[in-house]
Amino acid sequence: MNKKPILSVRNLEISFSQYTKGLRRIDSKAINNLDIDLYKGEILAVVGSSGSGKSLLAHSILGILPSNANLKGDIYYKDEILDEKRKEKLRGKEIVFIPQSVNYLDPLMEVGKQVKISIKDKKKSNTILERVFRKYNLDKKVEKYYPFQLSGGMARKVLLSSALVSNAEVIIADEPTPGLDEKSLNEALKDFRDLADNGCAVLIIT
Repeated sequence: MNKKPILSVRNLEISFSQYTKGLRRIDSKAINNLDIDLYKGEILAVVGSSGSGKSLLAHSILGILPSNANLKGDIYYKDEILDEKRKEKLRGKEIVFIPQSVNYLDPLMEVGKQVKISIKDKKKSNTILERVFRKYNLDKKVEKYYPFQLSGGMARKVLLSSALVSNAEVIIADEPTPGLDEKSLNEALKDFRDLADNGCAVLIIT
């Protein structure tokens, strides 16, 4: 018997309402008639050119589309409709996002504290944080840094760290490797493979 996908997207259409100089409204389509199935224990790569709407797919699953976006179609998580209320409940817990932009980091919070938010076992949070930072060659003092003190590559490693310690069931990674040195890039790809081998479903947008 075929296993069921943990996440399914059916007939997804995303368009944006825009107004011309004459205040005439037009809808510009960014995604049309898209279907995907994501399974536990597997990595699914969505590949496309810049501006083709790949990030919008991630944002639609997470419920973080801009206000002028119009979404049609259905998204299912564990065989139940993933509506906006459910997206908000699961986002950052069961479904974790590694964003393309490092600007998602909170500029007013130490990065170590931001990673610890994703750790469920609070009693072991210091040990887990130290382990994942060591994995990505981040010095212990980095946990006390604020995002503005990080290089682009360091910020990318912090975002990866937050996802890896989350014990999420689905990880959606939007261009997760730009700015990484070769060793860290290979480590990140290995980590995604290990996560999938341990039952996580990974969607990589690239």
